[in-house]
Amino acid sequence: MASFIRYSMRSPVARQVTSQLAYRARALPTSRHGFVRNYSAHGADETFEEYNTRFEKEFENAYDPFEVQRILSNCFSYDHVPSPTVITKALEAARRVNDFATAVRVFEAIKLKVPAKHLYEAYLDELKDIREQLGIPLKEELFPGSK
Repeated sequence: MASFIRYSMRSPVARQVTSQLAYRARALPTSRHGFVRNYSAHGADETFEEYNTRFEKEFENAYDPFEVQRILSNCFSYDHVPSPTVITKALEAARRVNDFATAVRVFEAIKLKVPAKHLYEAYLDELKDIREQLGIPLKEELFPGSK
């Protein structure tokens, strides 16, 4: 393997690319107290209750459709399904900023996120009142022939 690397380094293009990468690597901050940030470190010791209250608060403060969609993306990026209270706040925020499509797609995201069909149906039963109150149909109701 080492002979292959030595042989490939004879190429002028390989030497140029290697030197550019080495230069860029030197330009990056590498100190222990530098600019490196671990993005996943904040949620390591967060409990499910703290997760719920954080996202409920964020949905209450959402002021435009982009913000609601950003918070939803963050909310569904975790390994667990958001609680019905978080989903309720998300639906209220989506309707408050007049984003009907996002409100419908929340249920699509739940359907993809839950591991079993009976759990999805349990979410639908739990959120039936808020769906009727806000007038949010399911995708299956809008497009009966689609899967």
